[in-house]
Amino acid sequence: MEAPLTVNKLARRLEITEMAVRRHLNTLERDSLVRSELLRQSMGRPTNQYYLSKQSEDLFPKSYHAFTLDLLKDIEKNEGKKQIDQLFERRCQRMTETYQESFQGKPLDEQVRTLAELQDQKGYMATWKRLDDQRYELVEHNCPIAEVAQCFQQACSCELSWFRRLLDADVERVECLAKGALKCTYRIEETEGAGS
Repeated sequence: MEAPLTVNKLARRLEITEMAVRRHLNTLERDSLVRSELLRQSMGRPTNQYYLSKQSEDLFPKSYHAFTLDLLKDIEKNEGKKQIDQLFERRCQRMTETYQESFQGKPLDEQVRTLAELQDQKGYMATWKRLDDQRYELVEHNCPIAEVAQCFQQACSCELSWFRRLLDADVERVECLAKGALKCTYRIEETEGAGS
């Protein structure tokens, strides 16, 4: 769809009334999915023209996984498995450095909650719960990188290593989406002497 478009052009294109278009545009504008600018005309009243916003980009289909897989396969073919391992290790180090400050000095339950919120924001649909005084469970109901993880298990190893570096605890993965489970489940247990 070309941009910008006026209500009149949208109504003709969609074959609905201008009133219906305005109603939809009001909702889209309220949700920050479109933006409008006033168009001054040489004759007649000014009219609004509508554009898609940056936020609306996330609603369109993407094929990042195919692009990523192609790149990783090319690197593996040309440079070898060791290079793939190093890429994921660098990713783990970078993520640890990026988020470590948010976890330092917090009690384990707060660390687990912070990690679940972080993963949830990334699209993992993460939840967590306390199992007892020293044990927690973190569940990721979705994996936004599932297709990459199925071909490159280093992605799963990277995530587990990252969790272990961030949390002041022993972390074990007991279920893995990339290996056929319905979700990724992590058991997190406070290490001896931690928190004291």
